[in-house]
Order: sequence, then C-alpha cells, then structure tokens
Amino acid sequence: MISSETAYRHCEQVTWSEARNFAYGIRLLPRPKRQAMAALYAMARRIDDIGDGGWPQDRKLAALDDLHSVIETLSQGRVADPEDPVLIALAHAAETYPIPVSALHEIVEGCEQDVAGTTYLTMEDTVNYCRLVAGSVGRLSLGIFGVKTDRPDLDRPTETPRMADDLGVALQLTNMLRDLVEDHRMGRIYLPEQIRDRFGIDKGQWSPPEQVGALVEYVAEQALGWFGRGLELLGYLDHRSRACTAAMAGIYRRLLRRIISQPTRPLTERVSLPVWEKGLVAVRSVSGLGP
Repeated sequence: MISSETAYRHCEQVTWSEARNFAYGIRLLPRPKRQAMAALYAMARRIDDIGDGGWPQDRKLAALDDLHSVIETLSQGRVADPEDPVLIALAHAAETYPIPVSALHEIVEGCEQDVAGTTYLTMEDTVNYCRLVAGSVGRLSLGIFGVKTDRPDLDRPTETPRMADDLGVALQLTNMLRDLVEDHRMGRIYLPEQIRDRFGIDKGQWSPPEQVGALVEYVAEQALGWFGRGLELLGYLDHRSRACTAAMAGIYRRLLRRIISQPTRPLTERVSLPVWEKGLVAVRSVSGLGP
C-alpha cells in the first residue's frame, strides 16, 4: 500500500492543476486540512471525469455504479484498491476528520443525471441537482473544517450543514451561468424549462441573446440570495477555515456580479476573474474582511 503522504501529494497535484479557484481557497488552510480537502477534490474530480469523458453511456453508468461500491467500502473504513492514491488519501482524511463519506454518493447521483440526460423542469429541480453535486461538497468540507460550538452568540450550530448546502447551491448556479455554452455542447441545459419558457428562450437553444440575458440576470439574483444564506456559515468556522471558505465564495460571488453586469457575455466567452483579483479576495479573506 502506498503511504498517505504520497497519496496526498498526488491529490494536491490534481487540485493545483485542475481547480484554480478551489486551490486559492484551500491554500489558506493548515497543511493537514489542506491535504484532506485536496483528497476530497480529487475524488469529486474522478467522478466528474467519468461523466464528462468520451465513453458510451452504458460504460459511464457502469463505472459510476462501481463508484457507489467504492464509496460504500470507504464509508466502512476500508479501501477498495490499496494502490489507489485518491482512495488512500481520502481514507486517511476520513480517519482524521468526521467527514460524512456517504455524501459522495450524492455527487455520483448528480453525475448519473448528467449521463442520463436529465431534464430540469422547475427551479426546484435545478436546485436539487445543485445540492447533489455541490451542496454535498459543502457538507463534506464542513467535516474537515469543524464548527464552533462553544460561543453563546452562535445559536444555530446545528444548522451549519444547511448553510454549507446553501453555499454549494450558490456556487453551482454561478457555474451554470458561466458555462452555458460549454454545457450545451455536451447536451446539457441545467436552467429549468419553465423559466426558459417564461423568458421566451428557444427550445433546446440559448437564443435569442436578449432573452437569455434577462434569464441570466433572474437566475443570478437568485444565486445572490443563496450566497447570502450560505455565507452565514462563516461565523461558525475557525479563522483559517473561514478564510478558505470566504476566499472561494468571494471569487465566485465576484464572478457572478461580473456576469450580472454583462448578462449576455456567457454566450460568447467564459467569464473569469484575473489572477490579481483572486489574490485580492484571498488577502481580504485572511484579513477577516467580507468576501
């Protein structure tokens, strides 16, 4: 069996190369928590890569079904493959922190919906998908961060999983708005049919641009509401976990506001923040300022 340190190094390499926004946040954590978060990301990335890869549908679904078995084994404190660095790292992290490993099943379920070509009729359907693929990550991360329970001014520590879930919804809605065109190329439309119809969007398309822009603004305003509810979580985290969460949320919220300022822009380019602005958000987060 490979060592946990070797396994963590592999997961960190995956994270640094594939998830720049995520990496900006977890760099602010102490090393053991940073390693555990990298293990979580590497596992989530593995799930996503199956769904986004070039295999035929039946092979993807079979691979995702196998992952359910792998996750179930992990939740029992065992590793399905002792030479798999992602599983080794994740198992070590779960021994160290109270990570709700079974929540990984939800990420797989969301990916299964992608592979099956699920259609989202209502906003509730879209939000439920967000909870599967991103709210679950928030709850998994919370197991690593830990929650303050000894301050009398914090009267709702039991609601922190809900806050983490809400923040995940905000982040995922932002991703959906940013990736309209990219997702459409893969045959995926996540924003609900009922709202698309209300705004006069062509069936199965992202046109006409003016109507798409109005829809983007509408969904973006809802995402800001989810950010507002989810960011209540910051008050329940220690300084460095708070800084990590604030940095990631701050980058995405600024990205969302940039989309709101030019709501048709996602139709022509992938909206992003410059490196200097991401660094500014990280510095503000470490200083305890708002994200």
